[in-house]
Amino acid sequence: MSESLLQVEGLKKYFSISKDQSVKSVDDISLFIKKGETFGLVGESGSGKSTLGKTVVGLQAPTEGKIIYNGVDVASLNKKEKSIVNREMQIIFQDPYASLNPRMRVGDIIAEGIDAHGLAKGKERQERIYDLLDRVGLVPEHAKRYSHEFSGGQRQRIGIARALAVQPKFIVADEPIAALDVSIQAQVVNLLEDLKETEGLTYLFIAHDLSMVKHISDRIGVMYLGKMMELASSDDLFAEPLHPYTQALLSAIPVADPRAKKRERIVLAGDPPSPVNPPSGCRFRTRCPHAMSICSEAAPVWKEVRSNHWTACHLYN
Repeated sequence: MSESLLQVEGLKKYFSISKDQSVKSVDDISLFIKKGETFGLVGESGSGKSTLGKTVVGLQAPTEGKIIYNGVDVASLNKKEKSIVNREMQIIFQDPYASLNPRMRVGDIIAEGIDAHGLAKGKERQERIYDLLDRVGLVPEHAKRYSHEFSGGQRQRIGIARALAVQPKFIVADEPIAALDVSIQAQVVNLLEDLKETEGLTYLFIAHDLSMVKHISDRIGVMYLGKMMELASSDDLFAEPLHPYTQALLSAIPVADPRAKKRERIVLAGDPPSPVNPPSGCRFRTRCPHAMSICSEAAPVWKEVRSNHWTACHLYN
C-alpha cells in the first residue's frame, strides 16, 4: 500500500452565526489520502465538501482536529515549515472567472506563487510561465492577455497552471468542472489525469457528478450534512453501495447504454436539514427509507464493514 500523504483526524469546522449557534460544516471527519491517488469526495450542496477541502489546504482554520501532511501535524510547524507545506498544497477553485484577478495579466496571475515563494526571477520566471501555459494546453501569447478574454475552459486551465506554478505535491480540485460546459468538462478532467502522471500529483477531487468522480477517482468518500457516510474504492462503491444515502445518489445516475442493468430509482423525501440544528443520532435519518428508532437515539459508529469499505449506518452496527 502506498504511503499516506495526507491524514485528517477528527476534523471539525464550525462557523459561528450567533452566541449560541454554529453551522457545523465539517463535523468529526477522519480519512487518509495515499501518495499518487485521486480521492473523490461527493455529496449534495451544503454537505461540507468544499469546506473540508479549503480547511485541508489552510484557507480556513480548523475548529478542532488534526491535519497531518507527510507524517507531520501541520499545526505544530513553525512559520518557515508552514510556508513549505502551503507551497506543496494547492487548490483549483470551482469558478475560474471569480478566482482570477481581472486586473492582472495571465502571466502575472500564474506567477503569483512563484513570486511569493521566491522561486524564480527575470528570464527564468518568464520561461516558467510559458512552460506552464504549454503544459495546460495554452500558448505563450496568452500570458499578455487578461482573464476576461478567455473562455471558461481556458480560464480553468489558467487556474490549473497557477496551482502548478509552485510545484505542488497535493492539489484540492474543488468542483473544477462544475462551471464548465459539458463539452469542455472531459477535456479538463483528462488534463488533470495527464498532469497527475507527469507531475506525480495527489488529488482531492470534489464534485457533484458521480460518473465523472468514478472515472477519475481511486477511492471515494460520500458526505452528508458535515459527516462522512461511506468510503470505499471507486469500484466497490459503485458495485455495492452500503449506505442508503450512497444508494440514493447512485440510483440517480443516468445510464447511457439501454442494455445495461438500471438501478431502481430511490427518491429521497424533503431537503437536507439545517447544519445549524442537525437531527439527533444519524443525520440522514429524516430522509432515510430504512430509518429505525435507534437512528434518532444514537449516532452510528464509523466502522470498516468490509475490507477497505467503511460506513456509518445502524444497518451495519
